[in-house]
Amino acid sequence: MLVPIPSTATPMQSRLPEPTDDERAHSDQLLQLFREQIVSHGPIPFSAYMERCLYAPGLGYYSAGRTKFGAAGDFVTAPELGELFAQCVINAVQPTLASLGAEADFLELGGGSGAFAEAALKALAGAGTLPRQYLILEPSADLRQRQRARLQANLPVELNARVAWLDRPPEQDWCGVLFANEVIDALPATRFNLRDGEVWEEHVALDGEGRLQRVDRPADSLVAAAVRHIERDLGRDLADGYRSEVLPQLPYWVQAVAGTLQVGLMLFIDYGYVRREFYLPERDDGTLMAHYRHRAHNDPLFLPGLNDLTASVDFTALAEAGNSAGFAVASYLPQAQFLIGAGLQGVYEQAQGEEVDDHARYQLAQQVKRLMLPDQMGERFQAMLLARGLESLSLPAELLAADQGGRL
Repeated sequence: MLVPIPSTATPMQSRLPEPTDDERAHSDQLLQLFREQIVSHGPIPFSAYMERCLYAPGLGYYSAGRTKFGAAGDFVTAPELGELFAQCVINAVQPTLASLGAEADFLELGGGSGAFAEAALKALAGAGTLPRQYLILEPSADLRQRQRARLQANLPVELNARVAWLDRPPEQDWCGVLFANEVIDALPATRFNLRDGEVWEEHVALDGEGRLQRVDRPADSLVAAAVRHIERDLGRDLADGYRSEVLPQLPYWVQAVAGTLQVGLMLFIDYGYVRREFYLPERDDGTLMAHYRHRAHNDPLFLPGLNDLTASVDFTALAEAGNSAGFAVASYLPQAQFLIGAGLQGVYEQAQGEEVDDHARYQLAQQVKRLMLPDQMGERFQAMLLARGLESLSLPAELLAADQGGRL
């Protein structure tokens, strides 16, 4: 049974930059693959559609050759703003790396443009706690090439010698730090809806003219169980017509990427909410967004392969997934509080003191505003530290004091 979803998307073509002929042809290739698959096998779950839009070999948003990050791309992440963010992250995890000694590794999930790795390696070298290896788990061959070129151009040979790229998570037990900035929001999200008290799952199908459309089908047992778990934890049923996202695969994903991390920390920074805020009654169409050339819009079917598709993170679900994998929440707090606890004031003052150019100092101040202001990244982004196997928790006291884990 299929139930078409009334479109809530605002017509975006008049407000979005026009794609080039090559970009449109690129998107049309992916669109044709979707058409062929749907004709052959029927509607596909939205999560599968999102996964292919982002990661289809040679055609997905992250696996094709367009610039994604920074002013020339579609969005700006914290590491793209400058080095203050990475220096604070290293301040937070450096005591743990120091306590683990020469065998500790640092694993970054999804290296982006390489900006974070460049700044982090400089900060680690400056702190005297270089890891045995700086590992980057990067599925995109294009991004991996860009990261390698950037690091080779901007870091000395001895630092580059510690960097290695992985195709899959470490298979052998290891110790150290796992870091992921804006990774979980790009995991393929399952979209669900409640109809007459039953759980339905959003799919992508074709209309009578061969265009993509979103439809609902009865959810399978895994999706239905994930939604019922949310309702039990909230202590209330979600209203009929309520539509949102869930990541039923999140516990398996955390186990896959961190199952062999026997001793150390995981640090996730992303935009999102605790569960009771994620599933507010008024947030009844979820958090799914598309990003195209620095413009956010709400039509995930527009130009597949050219848009970054994201959904906010349920940090309560992340804590549950970490617990299932054997990790305990060490600290949870908004990004602004995390950066303050990780020494942003000192990092900023040192950077200002080293600059002689007024424009550079102004840029540093602007960087702090983007990272800290509530309407920018300061409150929209959250940080979660999870620990496993550590005899003592080596975190800055300010981070522990600012913990808001009780909100989870």
